[in-house]
Order: sequence, then structure tokens, then C-alpha cells
Amino acid sequence: MNRLIALTITASLCIAAKAADRDLPVYRDASRPLEERVEDALSRMTVQEKINIIHAQSKFSSRGVPRLGIPDLWCTDGPHGIRPEVLWDQWEQAAWSNDSCVAFPALTCLAATWNPDMSRLYGTSIGQEARYRGKDVLLGPGVNIYRTPLNGRNFEYMGEDPYLASRMVVPYIQGVQQNGVAVSVKHYALNNNEVNRHTTNVIVDDRTLHEIYLPAFKAAVKDGGAWTIMGSYNLYKDQHGCHNSYLLNDILKKEWGFDGAVVSDWGGVHDTDQAITNGLDLEFGTWTDGLHAGASNAYDNYFLAKPYLDRISKGQAGTDELDDKARRVLRLIFRTAMDYTKGEGEMCSEAHYDAARRIGDEGIVLLRNKKRVLPLRLDGPKKKILVVGENAIKMMTVGGGSSSLKVQREVSPLDGIRVAAGNTADVLYARGYVGDVTGEYNGVTTGQDLTDNRTPDELIAEAVALAAGADYVIFVGGLNKSAGQDCEDSDRRELGLPYGQDAVIEALARANRNLVVVNVSGNAVAMPWVDKVPAVIQAWFLGSEAGNSIADVLFGKVNPSGRLPMTFPVALADNSAHAAGAYPGLKRADSNIVDLEYKEGILVGYRWHDTRKIKPLFAFGHGLSYTDFTYGKVTADRREMTVADTITFTVPVTNSGAVAGAEVVQLYISDPKCSVSRPAKELKGFAKVFLQPGETRNVSISVGKDALCYFDADRHDWVAEPGEFIASVGAASDNIKSTFRFNLR
Repeated sequence: MNRLIALTITASLCIAAKAADRDLPVYRDASRPLEERVEDALSRMTVQEKINIIHAQSKFSSRGVPRLGIPDLWCTDGPHGIRPEVLWDQWEQAAWSNDSCVAFPALTCLAATWNPDMSRLYGTSIGQEARYRGKDVLLGPGVNIYRTPLNGRNFEYMGEDPYLASRMVVPYIQGVQQNGVAVSVKHYALNNNEVNRHTTNVIVDDRTLHEIYLPAFKAAVKDGGAWTIMGSYNLYKDQHGCHNSYLLNDILKKEWGFDGAVVSDWGGVHDTDQAITNGLDLEFGTWTDGLHAGASNAYDNYFLAKPYLDRISKGQAGTDELDDKARRVLRLIFRTAMDYTKGEGEMCSEAHYDAARRIGDEGIVLLRNKKRVLPLRLDGPKKKILVVGENAIKMMTVGGGSSSLKVQREVSPLDGIRVAAGNTADVLYARGYVGDVTGEYNGVTTGQDLTDNRTPDELIAEAVALAAGADYVIFVGGLNKSAGQDCEDSDRRELGLPYGQDAVIEALARANRNLVVVNVSGNAVAMPWVDKVPAVIQAWFLGSEAGNSIADVLFGKVNPSGRLPMTFPVALADNSAHAAGAYPGLKRADSNIVDLEYKEGILVGYRWHDTRKIKPLFAFGHGLSYTDFTYGKVTADRREMTVADTITFTVPVTNSGAVAGAEVVQLYISDPKCSVSRPAKELKGFAKVFLQPGETRNVSISVGKDALCYFDADRHDWVAEPGEFIASVGAASDNIKSTFRFNLR
């Protein structure tokens, strides 16, 4: 039976029962407080039923309580779109004809908007798609910090700064969960590389943990109200993230008061006793599920299934932990699967395609624009535009790991450019280079045949010959979602571009002075040719509307307003993790465990570059516009404050150019005289302001004690030391316009 029909029937029966019987059980009465319903249901369940609901019954579902009319719980991979259906016990496709989705831009693009309104739009839209497909838990968003540009999964996260990630994740969560669909914020915690991800034991000091790697998760829980958190594969303090007592019990549940369910990553559980005591609530995807051995009761062999029940029956484990786990899972079910008021949602609607395009438009970053090559001008005689590069035609929604999608449609950059140019230009195409010609993941195929047997020299020669006669050349390259690039379960091999793209760009730069490089990636890349190329755009993985969003920016329909959520280093050695020799770790002699010490501590990303005075290729927060912005002098409503006060900084910003545009005003705080080492400055506020030509607006950003604190590991508390602080306001971490000194009493 279709799940939506079944839920509708169940809801109708509940309403009818309530009308006919005033003694409706508490757990079935949606008008009663949530906790009363949960406790009532829990009191009616047997030990076996409690065990049943805390582990999977299929690849993406866990059992409800049929005897009590409590439905199953269904999960789906995210966070960029709703994953196609797979078979009950396998990763292979179920071959449905109606499980295509809208692919939204990757979360690096969302973070690059620096706009919480876009985050809410994203969450609301993807939540509606999940609701339509009958999903209760969306496995995302991801907020692991961008520590190294080699991390294959960085494209799924929200950049290098904990404050930016915190501000951007909260509205996403709220947007999703208002649809009666839970998020599962991942991967908690310290999952900052994919190589050795199952065996890496992260060694990090408590201050760094709390200042850099936990704030976005804390915001997700305390401000966003996330209903589930997903544990990570890696180890910390020699315990896996999915049953790590310090992370899950001490911090998440006790300190932060998390009332939701901790969900394991698929295959992230390794031990029954630790799973019982260390904070895990719902087990999914365990590799030792018995399937490969042909067991008929595969899911009963999970760590939190029959082994747990056996311990209880033998008196080796009590039921207090079981009750807590079942209570949390019931709470999750009542918030999602048993919310019969949430409606049907919608899938592949024009509103969702419009949302994807708007987010892509606002997240694209204009990195360089010498001599104002962009936007492309198509007035006058008919122009000739040459588009070069495999990424101009390659579908990017398939691949990359669990975020791989089956889309209803995907507009390529080449098609987007052709549509936008219309009759004003002839748009030609040259391959330029051959990268990954495959296009399949878990049975979803792109249907593209990208085979090309020409040599690199032949491909470059063709592109150069066409470039010589073109008015504009647009190279669309970068990374893709193949293993060893932007992809789950593997890290990149180098900072440089693959497939000999540097040689193609160098040749095109010699052939045509109006060259635009569009870099499609979720990671920073090296650009040894950057001074020879007048215009560079960071385009991210933009999903279904990729080509349209890229064309919107290239032709000036949209004035770019994206800002980098991570630092682009000139070379890999300029990144703090690599400069410290702290990647990818050292394998223990007596086991397969890899110890990885975060030797750089709190100096991640721009904190490292600014403190060590290392010039980046492009700085954190950097992004250009087709207009110009002029800053006045920053002022504040006070020069002295106490820990109970807030201080508001105000700066006048003027659009001094000829077209409307948006500026991201960034506020950084410095503590120049402190008893502990602190970064040169840290982002503590930002505001995106849209201005018409000639318009001036006073932009105000307020901060309190939290913006001045560091984490004191000995006291296990946040400390703001009295003394002088500096507020720096600017357009990027390396582009400070004005400063203001103030004192904390």
C-alpha cells in the first residue's frame, strides 16, 4: 500500500476513534503534550518491541510498533536532494519511475550565499520533497569543518568557520522540520577527512574541539532544535563517534540538553556494550548484518538487536538505557511519522527549481574580474562565444557518494549559456580535456557517453584554434564527483586540477585575452595561471539549475554576491593541517588504527593565514561584484561593556557603482592582549545588504560576551578576559575597511 494512503487511513481512523471514544489512548491523542504521549506509548511496549524500534529493519527504515499502530520510520539520504529508492536489503536501485528529484546546490554553495534566508528557503524546499516521498528523516545537513582542501566530502559541508556554519545551519534545520521531517545533522564529530575514515582516531585538545569543531553542532541542537544527530565513523579518545561517551553522553545530551535521537552512520557501530551505554539510540547499516552470510534474521543480528536482548535476559544489562533509547525514538516518530497534520508536500515543482536557481545564483563567487571582462556584453554585432571543458557538459548530480541523486532534469553549463545567449551569439564547444567519462552510482546512470579518444595535444589544438576567432572564451572545468576528487570515502590526491587542465587554461589564455575560467568544485584548487586569466568564477556543484545559474552570472542577469566560506591557499603547504604535518595521520604498529593529531589547534583556515601572515590565493569571505561598494568608518554604541552587555557596531555602506548589488559586511573580533594564544581575528558577525546604485545604508551588527570568549579547557567553560578588544569590519578576512577599539570591564 502506498505509504501516504496508509498514513491518511491511519489518521482518519484516529479521528474517528476520538470522536467515538473519549477514552482514546494518550499516545494516539495528538492534542496531548508530546511527552505524555511518549511516556504512555513506552509504558505499553514490551522489551522486545523496544528493542525492535532502535535498529534498522531495512537499508533505510526502522520498525514501528504495529500492535499499537505506531508506524515505521523512513530515512533518506540528503542533504542536496531526496535519494532514489533502493531495494529493501541492498544498495541497488528499486527501479521506480517516480523517484526523481530536484537537486539543490551543494552546501558549500549555500554557505557561500552568506544569507540565512537562502538557508531557510533551502530547508523548506527540500523538506517538502522529503515529505512528499514519505520520508521521516533527512540525513543531513553536514557541518563538519573544512580543515584540509583534500577532504573529499567538503562539498557537503558549510566551510571552515564555526560561526558561519552555525548561522547557516539553523534556518536549514527549521525549514526542513516545519514539514514534519527530521534532520540528522552530521557527522558528529571530527569527521574532517575521508581517507581512513573508519579507522582514524582524532587527537585534539579540548579547546580546539569546543572552539572549532563543535559550535555548529551546538547551534543545530540549541538554536535549531534538531531532532536527530548522526554519529561519525572516526574515533575520538579511542571510541567510535557513533558510541562515544564523551561526545554523546557528556556533551550532546547532558551539556546541550539534546532530547532527540542519536542515529548511527551506516556501518558506524562496532560494539554492543558501547552502543548500550555510550549514547547511541538508533542503529542503521551495520556491516555485520548477516546478509552476506545469508542469515534470514539479518537485522536481528545488529549490535542493538538480539545481542542486546540476550544481555538483558541474562541480567548482564539493565533496561534503563533501553527505555531512554526507545523514548527518544518514540519522540522522533511522534514528531515525524505520526504527525498527520503536515500535509502531502510537493516534488519537482517549479517553485523548487526556482529555489535551486536562486540559491545557485546567490552562492556563485566572482573571484577575479580584471578589466571588467564580466558580465559578458552581447550588444553590437553578433558575437562568437567558445565554451571549453568537460565540466560544461558532464552531469554532476550523479556520483560523489551518498549525496548522489536521480534528477528529473539537470541543465548543463553549455546549455545554460546557449539559452541565455539566444540569437545574440554563436556558441561553439570544444572538449579541451577528457576526465572521467563514466556516469553511474548505485545503479543511477547519467545516460551520457563522454568517450573521446583524442590525445591531449589534439584536444588543446582544437580549442586554441577556435579560441583565436572567438570574442569570449569560457573554460568550464574543475573537479567532479569521482573517487579521488569531491567524493565520499576518498580524499583528493592533490590541490591542483586533474586531467591536465592547467595546460588547457594556459593555452587558451595565450590564444584569447577575454578568457573566463568557471571552476566547478566543492573545494579550493590551485591556480598557477591565475595572473594570466582576467576572470575567474567559483561555481560549486549547483544541482538541477547549474547551467542557468552560471549563465545568470556570466551575462549579468544576476550580480554575483557569493563570498568564499573557505580559504583558497596558494599551495597545499600553506594550509595549516599540511604545514603542521598533521594529515593523514600515523598508523599504529599493533592495529589498523590511524592516529591523527590536529597539531594546528584552533588555527584553521583564515585563522592560520591571518595569524601567520600567509597570503592566500583567495581569502575567506572574498567575493567581487559587478558594482562597487564604499565603506564609511565603523562606530559603536559604547566603548566599554560588561559581560551582561551587548555592543552594536554600525558602518555606512554605499553602492558607489552603476548597478544594484549585494555586499556582505563582515565583523571580526580580535583580543590582542590575552593570557592564551588567540587568532589574529575571528568572524563574529555578518550581514548581507542589498543596495541600489547610489544608495547608502547603515549596517548594524551586535555582539555579546560570546563573541569575546575563548574556551578554557581546565575550567571547562567559556572565558572572556577583561581588557581591550578590536572590532574589524570589512569585505573579507584580508580586506578590512575600518576598526574600532573597545573595552570589556
